[in-house]
Amino acid sequence: MNKLWEKYAKVLVDYSVKVQKGELTIIRTDSYLSQPLIKEIYKQVLLKGGYPVVRTGVEGLNEIFIKNASDEQLEYVDPMTELEYEKAKNLISIGAPLNVKNMARSDSKKMAKRSGAMKHLSEKMLKRSADGDLNWVIADFPTQALAQEAKMSLDEYTEFLIKACYLHLDDPVAKWQEIGEKQEKTAKFLNNKSTIRITGEKTDITFNVKGRIWKSCAGEYNFPDGEVYTSPVENSANGQIYFDFPQIYRGNEAQKVLLTLKEGKIIDAKAEKGEEFLISMLDMDEGSRFVGEIAIGTNDMIQDVTGNILFDEKIGGSIHMAAGASYPDTGGKNVSGLHWDLIKNMKNGGKIYADNELIYENGKFLI
Repeated sequence: MNKLWEKYAKVLVDYSVKVQKGELTIIRTDSYLSQPLIKEIYKQVLLKGGYPVVRTGVEGLNEIFIKNASDEQLEYVDPMTELEYEKAKNLISIGAPLNVKNMARSDSKKMAKRSGAMKHLSEKMLKRSADGDLNWVIADFPTQALAQEAKMSLDEYTEFLIKACYLHLDDPVAKWQEIGEKQEKTAKFLNNKSTIRITGEKTDITFNVKGRIWKSCAGEYNFPDGEVYTSPVENSANGQIYFDFPQIYRGNEAQKVLLTLKEGKIIDAKAEKGEEFLISMLDMDEGSRFVGEIAIGTNDMIQDVTGNILFDEKIGGSIHMAAGASYPDTGGKNVSGLHWDLIKNMKNGGKIYADNELIYENGKFLI
């Protein structure tokens, strides 16, 4: 298994963030469970001549913080964290939760206030990334909690993760480069379009994407990856969209979400389960009811919902729409402490039109 973690680490360090000599590289993890992978990443950064700094979380601290923090404490951001976002050249974040539900009963209003306080850090990260000053990647280490959420054994989940990342191949980087080349062609095609319309079950919605840039994701920000995305014009979304997959955010779940949008803004939100939490997140700040992203998932190695957004938003044959912050590198201007990717299955009759041309049906591109 050590060889696997070494391969995984090399892909993240060499391909995803491309560590160079002399670069400050922050390696983050939310628990001790990811130790085998963290050690390999640390070693690979050293071998590249970089300066690795490891930040390891303690399970349950976030829960304690939200439960006990005052408004002043919720709004405080420590200067050390600020400095990392300003000075780091590379950020590698590894998720390895002991419990994916430890925030499920936390006060959603306090969570929203905390997200608002941290908003400027995510803005800074995205701006520096768009300017080419910062490289970042988010990945996961298989744990019992992730496996249980996905309704798999740990061995099954580990195998699933390996294949979703193409780590079972002798040269996973070559595979991701091949995927990237294919998706670049799709992005180039979409970059010449002005209007995107998505139809399907309880869904008929349009977005203006004129002047916005479609991007291919092939393992350089998320790992695993597999999507093409953009940020639509902020006041352009009109219509209704239904998300049939479970929508999970910070350990909370909303099911069968139906959103109505007018002039870019979510004016009505319903859910059969978790509606109160859904609305509290959408009311986080001025930008949280606007669309920050629309994307098409392309990873055919991921077919089932696992309860982990890192994987679920990449499901081959799905689309997702994010409420909240947009991406500056696509031309997006919406600012928010929220970025909630809501996923929709398109394999049940879903269609996508670009400037009135049918380009996608039942989970497959027609172009």
